[in-house]
Amino acid sequence: MGRKAVDAVLLPGEAMREKVLEANANLVEKFGRKIVLNKEDCLPHISLAMGCIDEGDIGAIESILAEIAKESLLGNLKVIGIRTTTNSRGEEVSVFEVEKTKELGGLHEKVMGRLAPYFSQDATEDMIYGEEEVGESTLLWIKNYREKSSFANFSPHITIGYGAIEWQETSMEFTASKLALCHLGNHCTCRKVLVSIELGSV
Repeated sequence: MGRKAVDAVLLPGEAMREKVLEANANLVEKFGRKIVLNKEDCLPHISLAMGCIDEGDIGAIESILAEIAKESLLGNLKVIGIRTTTNSRGEEVSVFEVEKTKELGGLHEKVMGRLAPYFSQDATEDMIYGEEEVGESTLLWIKNYREKSSFANFSPHITIGYGAIEWQETSMEFTASKLALCHLGNHCTCRKVLVSIELGSV
């Protein structure tokens, strides 16, 4: 059995997904095709827990995520602004910031805690989806997720893409449709859905 770099994520509902795809297309046109989001194999998402797993543990992880989905009542989520940060190579990346509600923060902590026995942070290039060269910033993000991006440092967001975006609508309510486990591609994109659980219907 091989090992994969993965992300436990929330997938936004269709209306929000379309807005993210529109914003991403705006960036792609101006700044290039490093991240081209779509509906099939490069999905808009909110990261909840990131790490590396043995492929043989996917079934156990699916059971855990199904249990968490049954217990979780997220309600509406809300975009509260746009943030542009700089990665380890000095490249600008724009994201929709999502309000860190008590429910969303609790979901993140629950996923992190229950998946901890299966997750490690020892990401290597061969664990990443696809054939393209993997950027150092991708591996660093996965390796440092627990230390730098979780619990007190959890900052929920939906990555739009590379470049600084000009976007008029900065306050948007939306729902999350699924809790999923995705195989990570370069730039920590969600490239292949390994587990998908409908929220509110399991």
